[in-house]
Amino acid sequence: MHNPYICGAEKNNYSSMPLLEKQLIVKRSTLKGAGKGLFTTRDIPKGKKIVEYKGKITKWKEVNDRDGLNGYIYYVNRNHVIDAWSTKAALARYANDARGLVRTEGLYNNCTYRIEGVRVFIYAMRNIPAGSELFVGYGKEYWDIIKENWGVK
Repeated sequence: MHNPYICGAEKNNYSSMPLLEKQLIVKRSTLKGAGKGLFTTRDIPKGKKIVEYKGKITKWKEVNDRDGLNGYIYYVNRNHVIDAWSTKAALARYANDARGLVRTEGLYNNCTYRIEGVRVFIYAMRNIPAGSELFVGYGKEYWDIIKENWGVK
């Protein structure tokens, strides 16, 4: 059933580039303490649109941040926020930030977010070999909020 409040649930995909969701898997992240991560099963060329960040579309003032513990909110603009907290099948929510609270030597972000209207996609910033974990930058503000909410200095 079509649900207009779920980003990515559109009946028609207006994107001209096919996504790689069938070539992605979720498994334990290579980042210590990160939980699950998103991996590719095939080589991905630089510039390729990989996966959409899907979730419930809401407004910032209406989003449930779960007392600061909801790390699955993507702020598009003040009228559009994508909340992937309860959208467990949304693969993009499993892409971690290699520059997060705990850094692992040799791991760098290899993807970036791009906003297209009210939709958000992950694109490859460089060629990514099969078997690699996908890493995307969350931004300094995200980590500042996490540090504050978790009491990390």
